[in-house]
Amino acid sequence: MGEGAFSDPLGLFKSIYSTALLIFSVTVVIALIVDEQTSLSQDTHPALAFILLWVALLWLCLVEGGQASMVGLPPIDRELYKDTHRITYRICEHGHRGDNLDRYLMGRQFMVLALVFVINLSGAPVEDANVFNLPRVLSNAFLKSGLAMILMTCMIGQLNTQINASHCMLDFINNWANWFTVKVAMAIEASGLLHASYLIQIIVANLAGKPIESNEEPRNSWQNVMFWGRVLMSCVILIFAFFATIAALFEGKTTMWDGVPEAVALILFFVLMSIVGMLEGMQIAFYAVAKRADEERNSSVWASKTCELLFRGEGHNLPGFMVGRQLCVVSCFFVIARVTSMDVEEGESNVLGVSDGVQEFFNTGLLGALITTIVASIAWQLVASAFPIAFLSTPVTYLLLRICLLLEATGICNGAWVLAAIHKHVAGFQRDEVYVGKAEERAAMHHADKATHKSDLGHLAGCAFPANHDLPYGSHHSATSTMDRRTKITKNIAELQEQIDAALTADEKQRYEAALRKEGDALRQVNSELLGTDTTDIDDLRDEEEEA
Repeated sequence: MGEGAFSDPLGLFKSIYSTALLIFSVTVVIALIVDEQTSLSQDTHPALAFILLWVALLWLCLVEGGQASMVGLPPIDRELYKDTHRITYRICEHGHRGDNLDRYLMGRQFMVLALVFVINLSGAPVEDANVFNLPRVLSNAFLKSGLAMILMTCMIGQLNTQINASHCMLDFINNWANWFTVKVAMAIEASGLLHASYLIQIIVANLAGKPIESNEEPRNSWQNVMFWGRVLMSCVILIFAFFATIAALFEGKTTMWDGVPEAVALILFFVLMSIVGMLEGMQIAFYAVAKRADEERNSSVWASKTCELLFRGEGHNLPGFMVGRQLCVVSCFFVIARVTSMDVEEGESNVLGVSDGVQEFFNTGLLGALITTIVASIAWQLVASAFPIAFLSTPVTYLLLRICLLLEATGICNGAWVLAAIHKHVAGFQRDEVYVGKAEERAAMHHADKATHKSDLGHLAGCAFPANHDLPYGSHHSATSTMDRRTKITKNIAELQEQIDAALTADEKQRYEAALRKEGDALRQVNSELLGTDTTDIDDLRDEEEEA
């Protein structure tokens, strides 16, 4: 992806047809709302449904893009952008303090689900909806299957801002809208609504036999009372949400398509949550195994096949997977929203006999959003962070990777790159290197990147990676290119050794030493690749490794 979306004829064709599909999808959804053929436009007013749809989509843009910036910026010294990006500095000063990044990511996960459910409520077609007298084939493809809503949400609400924010982290969140979004995400976490996730985190850590790294002091007695009280409250709410949703399913009081038996709908609910969980966990596991030795990645047949496919060539299949994964996850979200959003007809009794006001709240689908956030997203990410190799050692993981890569190869979401290019031009975004330089340049300026956690166990990462992450190259990467990387790494090592000798404080020296260890690991990885090309003497490589 990237420049290839426009630079070659095939990429250009994919971008054109994908953009045309997006324009058609937007037109169809707006027409549905105007004709009062969506749930919200029928129950309230088309204007309200239209406004809520676009507010939710644009806010989703901020949530998805903001995540890329929040996860990517911690390694970079904030003093480098304190004067050029004052709002970004303010957001990161608070958002990266202690364990606040984990809190933000947890609250942000619920925001994504809640916003997708609002989008579904506002724009998803009712049964037998049709606009423009579309032929049955097109109507089934774009309306009944939900493809129009899926393409809108993926390309407008998610991928286009992720593309820009992954390279323009500083510019993207340098506004008050992102500041407000971060505050809302952290308020959601502070409410305790999602604290059942911490219980899962503790259980997973105990199973792994490893501690969860924290950047904060241990909780005192009062903090423990508050923490476990919110964990208990969250577990009770989660159990009730499950009970109410399953009761509504068996009573036929959800927005599930007519003709689908209740038992089938229930099975579909759990199957889709499992698929979402696998896809959420895979992104965590893929990044985790990228830092493991080849022997560990090849410890099982399926883990080996998955890693070989993922890191083939120069690792371009990883961003390809992320695009295809987004399409799969959003598709599952919309079906789950249909399964779990309640719809009680006039004259029918409310689910579990609750009051009309409570039933109206149930009808928003937020109970389903809560279940999906904790059970189908956060829980699987935590498991993958503790057991990444085991997570990849199944044929299901390999199959889902293949499906995601196939979806991305169709180019159906290439329109996101068109939107991203327009957005970048209008907003005047610049790549982060313009402001803070590359990692080796920052090290040379006495502002070396710092690590956030030595271990990823128990930590969420969403679908973004830190600014200084490294990914392995596959067996098809050329020896010449590898030698270029090796030359660059050895130069970085030499410069870092000079900086360590010239360091003025212990903290500064520690940062440079951490960067040096990282470069040493990279040198060993490159040397292991070169040994497979038979172009370099093994003794020379080992001598230089020891010297480094």
